[in-house]
Amino acid sequence: MMQTELWHANLISPSPSGLSNDWKRWIVTNKLRQLPDGELVDILVQRGVDIRMAIAEVKSVSAHPYFQAAIAMMAEQKQQAQTDIAFYSIQAHKLETQLGIYRTLEQLSPNYNRIQRIGRPSHSDFFEHYYAQNTPVILTDVMGNWQALSRWNPEYLKQHYGEVSVGVQFNRESNPLFEQEKDKHRQQMMMKDYVDLVVTGGKTNDYYMVPYNDNFDNPEFKPLLNDIEIFPDYLDPTLQQTRIFFWFGPEGTITPLHHDPCNVLLAQVYGKKRIRLISPNQKHLLYNQVGVYSEVDLLSPDYEKYPRFKEVEVIDVILEPGEVIFLPVGWWHHVESLDISISVSFTNFLVNNYYNI
Repeated sequence: MMQTELWHANLISPSPSGLSNDWKRWIVTNKLRQLPDGELVDILVQRGVDIRMAIAEVKSVSAHPYFQAAIAMMAEQKQQAQTDIAFYSIQAHKLETQLGIYRTLEQLSPNYNRIQRIGRPSHSDFFEHYYAQNTPVILTDVMGNWQALSRWNPEYLKQHYGEVSVGVQFNRESNPLFEQEKDKHRQQMMMKDYVDLVVTGGKTNDYYMVPYNDNFDNPEFKPLLNDIEIFPDYLDPTLQQTRIFFWFGPEGTITPLHHDPCNVLLAQVYGKKRIRLISPNQKHLLYNQVGVYSEVDLLSPDYEKYPRFKEVEVIDVILEPGEVIFLPVGWWHHVESLDISISVSFTNFLVNNYYNI
């Protein structure tokens, strides 16, 4: 009844001589909504329509060829929707089966469920064996000439960039969707004040300087880039704008389980990070309903709500200062800072790094 009342609330009462076009449209609309004829007649009578006229008008709609055509089209659309649902259900099942096969094949590798640590692969070795193979790897000998390794720490940032206004994500612990709703958490503050907060605030995920704040776009902050090298064997130094990202936060900061739509090199400068990785062949177990994020809290999974997550195998690594991890496109990862941490990430590879996933 509420739907019907809503549709006639602003209509002028019918005149004794017949129904207006507005009332006729109202009858058609509500019949298409499959409201009972008796209910429509009752409302017309309540609004002053002779009962015989009301019955005749409601019945005449069903016989009208325009109305019959509309009903036929709606039935056709409903049938098509059901066909589409069935088709996509079959395709989803096939995709899950295919991912299961790939996962079984993965298990044949001697490096299954572990991340290799290697020194400094050549350009061809890196792109042939890791980038093209969509295989994560930790590089242990590519940051040796970074002045940042000996310079960067909270005190250095405070001393040299303390008067620079920087963007920080705040009040993250108040919102389980702090990553998806990151714009709600942006704040500007002086670097010296943020450093004091990081150093004295203890373990927390409540505030974190993450790439969304575009701090490297700030001319006052950009001189930090002079302390690093842009890995010329793998990265394009001409593509620095919006492709190099700065991370700085306290022990306890979390980047929840997600995948990136591109390949990433994450270089650890100060402190340690724990990175948990999940192969993209397990995507169907991760409850990825929106964007690039899983609904599951990896640190405290609710197996009653997400039972398939029990099947997931996680690779667990610690990224030390001076190490770089290659995170291939589509690989799921969860990142936790084990100390006060400073990191830099890169997406400006020498080859294509744009994907639509």
